[in-house]
Amino acid sequence: MASLNVYSILMVFFLNYGLVMATKENNQIIKENSCETKMGLPYVLEAFTTIFKTGSISNKCCGKLVVLGKVCHLALVKRTLENPRFKDLNPATIIAKRIQTWNNCLALIDSPSPSA
Repeated sequence: MASLNVYSILMVFFLNYGLVMATKENNQIIKENSCETKMGLPYVLEAFTTIFKTGSISNKCCGKLVVLGKVCHLALVKRTLENPRFKDLNPATIIAKRIQTWNNCLALIDSPSPSA
């Protein structure tokens, strides 16, 4: 019985330690890449709404998102998911919307513009 309690305590410790490490890693990536200063607030809000709520992202915002870069995009979404205010969101749904938004923006930016 005592070994089960020790095991439970160790498991809780390692799970919490892993979460703290993930948070530190994301914060370090965000800081090192100046992720929070690469997009203006209107574009951040538009991308956030598209991924964490419902909505669509404009072509201009897609351009800003692609310039932000995939590393920043991923770290910012992960850090948001780690925030207790968003604990009720389904991470699988958010990750799917993050991937879909990124891929759609990348395809939009990479596609040739129509001839005038």
